[in-house]
Amino acid sequence: MTFVIIPGLDGSDDHHWQSRWESDWLLGAVRIQPSSWSAPELSDWSRAITAAVESIPDDIVFITHSLGCHAVTYWLTSQVVPDRIRGAFMVAPPDPVADTFPADRLPSFTSLPTLALPVPAVLTVSTDDPYCTVAGAARLAAGWATPLIALDELGHINTDSKLDLWSQGQHLLTAFLAGLGVVPDKN
Repeated sequence: MTFVIIPGLDGSDDHHWQSRWESDWLLGAVRIQPSSWSAPELSDWSRAITAAVESIPDDIVFITHSLGCHAVTYWLTSQVVPDRIRGAFMVAPPDPVADTFPADRLPSFTSLPTLALPVPAVLTVSTDDPYCTVAGAARLAAGWATPLIALDELGHINTDSKLDLWSQGQHLLTAFLAGLGVVPDKN
C-alpha cells in the first residue's frame, strides 16, 4: 500500500499534518508534483496525480487536503480508475461556491461537477473552517457520495491549526483503512 499525498494551494509546509505524516508516519508516501502550486491549473494537477499513480506499482490510497480534494475528485471521476486505487481520505475542501473561495486565483477549479466517486472515500471537515461551512461540506459529500465527519473547531485543518502529527486524523485514517481491509505501516 502506498499513500499519495495531494496538498492544497501552495502545497503543505513542513509543519502541516500531511507533511508530518509523510515524513514521520506513512514512510514511502508519494507527494504529487504539479508545476502550478501557487497558481493551480486543474489539468496540471490531474497530470501530476496521473504521474504519481503511474510511478507506483502497489495499491494506493489518496490523502488530500483543501484544493487537493477537488483535484482528486476530478481525477477520479474523469477517467477509468485503476483497480489498485483503494480509496480517498479527504480533509477540509474549500467550497467553490462560497464567497471565501479565491475564484480569481483558481479559475479552473470553480465549476467542477460533484459526481459520485468510484472508490470508497471519507470527507473530514471542521465546524469553523473559514473556507467551507459544514452545510457546504455536506453538499460536497452528498455529491461525492461519501460519508462526512465534522470535527469541532479545527479551522482549515492546516498548519495554522497547530495539529503536529494530528493524532485524531491518524485515528480517522486508520479506521478508514480498516474498513478497506488495510493496515498502515507505522514505521
